[in-house]
Amino acid sequence: MRSLDPDEAELWARVTATIRPLSRQLPPKPKPEAEQARPEAKAEAKRPPAARPRQPPPPARARPGTTLDGSWDRKLQSGAVEPDRVLDLHGHNLDRAWSAIDQALEPSIQSGDRILLLITGHARAGDPPVQRGRIRAAVHDWLAASRHASRIAAVRAAHRRHGGGGSLYIVLRRG
Repeated sequence: MRSLDPDEAELWARVTATIRPLSRQLPPKPKPEAEQARPEAKAEAKRPPAARPRQPPPPARARPGTTLDGSWDRKLQSGAVEPDRVLDLHGHNLDRAWSAIDQALEPSIQSGDRILLLITGHARAGDPPVQRGRIRAAVHDWLAASRHASRIAAVRAAHRRHGGGGSLYIVLRRG
């Protein structure tokens, strides 16, 4: 390390003169309840918001895409699964695509299918993303908000042999 020249040393001395050490004192211990003159309700109301006991958040509902184990993910990534049904959305607009997905999920769930292959199509290179790929962009939100959301275990990208980037696997729960 090099030593400081006189100008740097003077500047460093001015900086260190403004530093105050952190307080190492612990906050005072609260008095036992017997010693407190106020009723509990008043004490609770006087407590700052950060000190009030927090209610645990409600348990989060499993979202599509968060409930598969590693073996399922490996099977999907390797293309070792065969879809039970295929839904091709080529030529659909957004409204018809949503309706088709909703109508395809109903019989799949009723018959106990596990994998629905959803073909959304590839976005063409060079086309504005606003005009192409709108169905693919909306699918995850649609499924999360659908009446069938509780029956969907996961949504994953399809293997190349099933359409790759232009397709998705919808994995349905058993039972």
